[in-house]
Order: sequence, then C-alpha cells, then structure tokens
Amino acid sequence: MEYNGSLKTLDERVAYLENKAREVRIEIVKMIYASQSGHPGGALSAADMVTALYFDIMNLRPEEPRWPARDRFVISKGHACPVVYACLAMRGFFPMEALGTLRRFESILQGHPDMRKTPGLDMTTGSLGQGLSMGLGIAMEGNMLGASYKVFVLLGDGEIQEGQVWEAAASASARHLGNLIALVDNNHLQMDGHTDKILPMASIEEKFRAFGWEVLSINGHDMREVLLALELARGTTRSKPVCIVADTVKGKGVSFMEDLREWHGMAPDSGQLKRALEELGGDR
Repeated sequence: MEYNGSLKTLDERVAYLENKAREVRIEIVKMIYASQSGHPGGALSAADMVTALYFDIMNLRPEEPRWPARDRFVISKGHACPVVYACLAMRGFFPMEALGTLRRFESILQGHPDMRKTPGLDMTTGSLGQGLSMGLGIAMEGNMLGASYKVFVLLGDGEIQEGQVWEAAASASARHLGNLIALVDNNHLQMDGHTDKILPMASIEEKFRAFGWEVLSINGHDMREVLLALELARGTTRSKPVCIVADTVKGKGVSFMEDLREWHGMAPDSGQLKRALEELGGDR
C-alpha cells in the first residue's frame, strides 16, 4: 500500500500504520546498535503514536521541510529522538543512510533533537519539561497568524513530574489554545525506576482536566485507538487544548526490553540486535 492517498478505509489505514510502526521499531534498534549509545525504551514505547502522526495525521511536505502551513511536532522527551529520526527518514526528509550516523560528530542526527541540524525538526529539545512550553509558544503564534496548523507535543510520564509542564498546561488553557495537542507516553518507567514509586502523579487524566484541558485515554499500542484519538484531536475546532494519555509499555516490540528500566538508555549488543530483529521481522 502506498502512503496516504490510496488508503480509503479505516481498516486499510490501521493495517498500513501497524506495518510502518514495525519498520520504525526496526530502524530504532538498528541505529542505536550502530551508535552503541541511545535510549531504546522510550523510543519504542512511542513508536505507534509517532508513526500515526508522521504517516497519516500531520500535514507535511518532506520536499519543503519549512512549509509554513505544516503541522508542528515537538518531542519534549528528546532522548527518545530515534523514533522521530526513523519517521523523518522514512518519509523522505533525508536519506535513510543517515540513520546509521546517530550520535556521531558532525551527524545531522544528534543524541537529542537539534532543529539546526536535522531537516524536518521543528524544535530543539533535551532538557526535560520544556517541550510543552515550546509547543505553547508555537500554538500561540498560530492563533495570532490565523493559521490552520496544529501543534503536537510528545511528553514522557516521568517528564511530567517537572513543574514547568504544569505552568505551560495552565497557560495553554487560559489562552484557549485548541490547536495544541499533547500526547503523554505513559509507559510507567523512568530512568531510575517506576514512576509511581519515584513521584506518584495519581491520575494524569484528572490533572490535565483540572488544568482545563480536554482529555482522551487510549491504549498507545492499539493503532485503531491511536489513529481515532489523533484524528479527533486534530480535526475538531475547539477552544481547549487536548491531551491524549496513552498507556504504553517501555521497550514495546522487543520482548527482552519490555517494561525494564535498564533499557531506558542502553544499546543492544550484536546478539541482542539479532534477536530483536528476528522478533520484529527485519534484516540486519
């Protein structure tokens, strides 16, 4: 099936995106192995959401990365950038060969996103907690210009322990930014362990509602749920920002990485790469 235009039914779109997400996961594992450095766990948990954005939901022009009418994407949990790099390369923003240069000096693909280096990136991120504020500013600009683009911000569940996230959430609601959509990759783990043991956040959904956001809860690995939630969030004119809280599994798709803190920031060795690719149906 070809990208976008030929896909008419929901079932066709879901099947296409499920396969693309599998391919994205293959590229994530391969590029982190090649660099022997990176963060596979959070990149794999977000793969379904980010794939749906780049291959179906967002209006983009790979041949014109700075197209003014494009939808914007900010990956606030910047360490998970391999998932974005894979999607950008697969969409044609830059050659696939560049994925093998992750984290090298002079590479266009740094260990955290750098919009000055990577075609298709809308924001430089790295220090956790700042991305929603950045997305807020971009969304405010869109409203001021009367632009139709939407702004998507991917947050980690450990990251939302940062106070700046909630300052931005309050500001977005107060400014009626219906063009701002946050996605929380709720994989229940952060670098030091389970999020509910390090700093319990209780109900993420209720917190965002208390800050004046519309909230959707989904299974972040059910592509049908992911697609429908993103479609609803993007397609409706509203006066409130939207938060999609996605229940996910850290390391999803690679059995020996799933739900293990150790794979937050560890590269696979050659044997683990082989096993991961076998599970994902990819060639080394």
